[in-house]
Amino acid sequence: MIDPYRRRLALLVAACYFMENLDGTIVTTAAPKLRAALGVSSTAIGLLISTYLITFAVVIPVGNWLMSRLGERRLFLAAIAVFTVASLLCALSHDLGELVVARSVQGVGAALMVPVGRVVVLANSDKTDIMRLVAYIVWPGLLAPAIAPLVGGIIVTFASWRWLFLPNVPLGVAAFAAGLVLMRPSTRRLARAGALDWRGMVLTGVGLGGLVYSAFVAGELTSSWTRVGLDLTAALAALGLAVWYLRRRREPFLDISIFRVATFTQSLRGIVPFTMVVGSVPLLLPLMFEDRFGWSPIKAGTVVLFVFVGNVVAKPSTTPLLNRWGYRRVLLGATAAVAATMVVFALFDARTPVALIAVTAFVNGVVRSIGYTGYLTLVYSDVAEGDMAHGTTLAATVQQVASGFAASAGVVALRVGSSLTRSSALTSQGTYRVAFALLALLAVTSTLNAAAMHPSAGDALRTPRAPA
Repeated sequence: MIDPYRRRLALLVAACYFMENLDGTIVTTAAPKLRAALGVSSTAIGLLISTYLITFAVVIPVGNWLMSRLGERRLFLAAIAVFTVASLLCALSHDLGELVVARSVQGVGAALMVPVGRVVVLANSDKTDIMRLVAYIVWPGLLAPAIAPLVGGIIVTFASWRWLFLPNVPLGVAAFAAGLVLMRPSTRRLARAGALDWRGMVLTGVGLGGLVYSAFVAGELTSSWTRVGLDLTAALAALGLAVWYLRRRREPFLDISIFRVATFTQSLRGIVPFTMVVGSVPLLLPLMFEDRFGWSPIKAGTVVLFVFVGNVVAKPSTTPLLNRWGYRRVLLGATAAVAATMVVFALFDARTPVALIAVTAFVNGVVRSIGYTGYLTLVYSDVAEGDMAHGTTLAATVQQVASGFAASAGVVALRVGSSLTRSSALTSQGTYRVAFALLALLAVTSTLNAAAMHPSAGDALRTPRAPA
């Protein structure tokens, strides 16, 4: 039985996760309308989006050191406050420059809010409780990208762009008040805070920031493949140098030795392509519906909302499925089903019944919820309690980089599809078919990763079945 206090805390972190994911996705989906409202170029709006993503990825690893200095409670509440105030500043911005600065500050708050909250929830938890606790945290965050196209479509159709940010203000105030009342001072003994490893922080930040930026550049229709290749190579070189340095430090900025834990590594290796695929669906589907099928933003967002319905329906069954069938079999099924829905999406055209599209979106929501929860819980299966903070920080960092790539994966697939079909990326049905087929192949890599797992992977998290 999960401690009621820990359950309430998990729900608070879930609310923050939802707020953060909704904010990040809604701005991306509303980018064309935001560009028109501000009277700026696509490149300028790209700067707004990439700045947030890069700040987010770079700041996450700093959270572990800050926790050792400030404690989880103070850092979590401070992160909520920073995110909320920055959201208000975004809404009050007068020009793009002010908006970019406010968005950067917002990224700092977002980078610390959920990872720190996750540490608070999972610290000293029984392994068999982690599955349910992470499920509480994750599912609202999975809903946000699904409803963002509808919410963004309504806002940009009927209201000012400032309302893209204003909903965060009352949500953030409520979350801060709830945290202030609910959270107890941490009873977990914190590691003694040493001096910050500045070299490790800079190398890691340059590598992660460069990786996210290269993903953003790849997602721009006007970027050359040569530019993308050079940016990606430079980012990987910086990240490789950071790994080399961190391995040789006695007290590194990030303790990457935790990658020796097999289930930890397998989980992150599988969640990267999985996140790229499922994260591209709420962005790519509305694009196809609006630019190819001629639907309105509200109609497109409403159909994509069925992904959200699938998430909700699947959540109560996820923990029983993992307990009954084990992680390897459940992840095999979920990732294979995601690949299958990508193939089905590839077959759609303007004549496809809306009901069939909605059902497929629903199924995609079900299996993405099951697979994502499986990966996010498996990461903690064999991590020792003393390494929980490091593990959470590293997992959150990898997941954020994967999310950055997810924002571009659909566009990259469209660009490849456009090259192969020699047609416009936004007008050819063949282009979308190739794009979804490529995403299906990417999902298969996650299936192969699940197939390589040991049958007992994740058993430490499962609740033993009562004898018959």
